[in-house]
Amino acid sequence: MPARKILLDCDPGIDDAFAIAFGCGHPGLELCGITTVAGNVSLDRTTHNALAVLEFLGRGEVPVAAGSPAPLLRPFEDAHHVHGESGLGAARLPAPRGRPVDAHAVDFLIEQIAAAPGEVTLVATGPLTNVALAVRHYPPLVTQVADFVIMGGSAGRGNMTPAAEFNIWCDPEAAAIVFGAGWRVTMAGLDVTHQALATPEIEDRMRGLGRLADELLLPGLRGYRSSATGAGQPVHDVCALALIADPGLFGCEPARVEVETQGRWTAGMTVTDFAAAASAHNALVAMSVEVAGFWELVLGAWQRAGAAIARG
Repeated sequence: MPARKILLDCDPGIDDAFAIAFGCGHPGLELCGITTVAGNVSLDRTTHNALAVLEFLGRGEVPVAAGSPAPLLRPFEDAHHVHGESGLGAARLPAPRGRPVDAHAVDFLIEQIAAAPGEVTLVATGPLTNVALAVRHYPPLVTQVADFVIMGGSAGRGNMTPAAEFNIWCDPEAAAIVFGAGWRVTMAGLDVTHQALATPEIEDRMRGLGRLADELLLPGLRGYRSSATGAGQPVHDVCALALIADPGLFGCEPARVEVETQGRWTAGMTVTDFAAAASAHNALVAMSVEVAGFWELVLGAWQRAGAAIARG
């Protein structure tokens, strides 16, 4: 089968960088473009990191479009306390030579999806500001994507607050627009990403991946200050792309998801109703993952990405 075309809207970020490496290494995915948004770090830094990671992977031809520097309505608060000041933890990649394309991320998303209706899967692994603006500016987008997958939200507890996961918490108004736009959102949230942990055993397996591991994966994990348990670090954003590459590894349940925007203590909560009528469903929520199979998939993609780096 032909590779699935992917547009990745992201905020690199350690786990976003890992997801980019997965997208470049998996033979069933064709990374057609990256759009950036302020999230884990500022927009200038997320854009810099996207360009740097692509060039490190030997994929500098993939276009990068910079997008929204702040949430729709709220003051911007980043997650540098998790990802480090650079956004890539302890990884130190060469400065990119390339520059983002002239188009704004919102226009880039609309143009790319409208040019190939039904062919492009949109993946969002950061705050949903760009996507919300895109569906507001061009409502047909929701019928023209092949699929829409996010890393964000939780049917249970959050990681930024007890109620809210960071990507949704950062711009809940944007997330509310996106979940209410009339399409199905496949949500790979904390319920599943906290199962797919990079344990010490997984880190040992990474050590054979050459420069990819030595210069990005392992330094990234060393500088990653997530809310994980002692069992290992989550690689959140990788889960969204892995779900596309091999959906059979994941257990997903249909639900109605609404985003809380008003609550004093609960802003950004993805209120998930698995008992909603089928006619009300707007989401497919990943709740389980076959962990061993997940890591075979991910390490295999990273091995191919690492081999491409070695070939130069």
